Amino acid sequence: MRATRKVLVVDDDPVVGKSFDRVLSPKGYAVITARDGAEALSKLNDEAYDLVFADIRMPGMSGLEVAEKLKASQPWLPVVIVTGYGTEANETRARAAGVRGFLRKPLSPEMIEGSAEGALLDVAIAPMPEAAAVPAAPEAKPASRWRSAGLAAKNVALFFAAPFIGLAYIVVFPFVGIAMLAWIGGRALLTHRKEG
Repeated sequence: MRATRKVLVVDDDPVVGKSFDRVLSPKGYAVITARDGAEALSKLNDEAYDLVFADIRMPGMSGLEVAEKLKASQPWLPVVIVTGYGTEANETRARAAGVRGFLRKPLSPEMIEGSAEGALLDVAIAPMPEAAAVPAAPEAKPASRWRSAGLAAKNVALFFAAPFIGLAYIVVFPFVGIAMLAWIGGRALLTHRKEG
């Protein structure tokens, strides 16, 4: 059985936290909520999490500020920004901080589940950062997406090719065996004639 993944959802709207809980809990995630950035950072200092979703607009500290502070201390922890007010400036700032992605409101169950799986997959295939490493450059994100897409394509191709590879061994192996026997027999015959 897969270990439970802990997800922190930072949003001042309790309905959003309940939505994440309703979608992710049946999938084996433990969903914990925080009402603002200060509460989120406190929880992140007290416990280990696998993934953080942070709303961009909250009273006090914004989701971007939470991401920047979090990435400074735990660069390996994936953060996804949830927003209904996405701007290019916010996205640039978030990517510079090492944010894994963006979820745009209104949210659907498929969006929530897909972004959680995608962020955790990116982390699983990305190399583990050194202690006190600088967060990845903005260009690193597309590379990891392509890498995961390439890995998935390779796995699908191998899945469909496996029966044909097995069939090739079944068809070719007897001929290889016969050829080996003929070669060994021919060498033995030549050795026997030379000795005789």
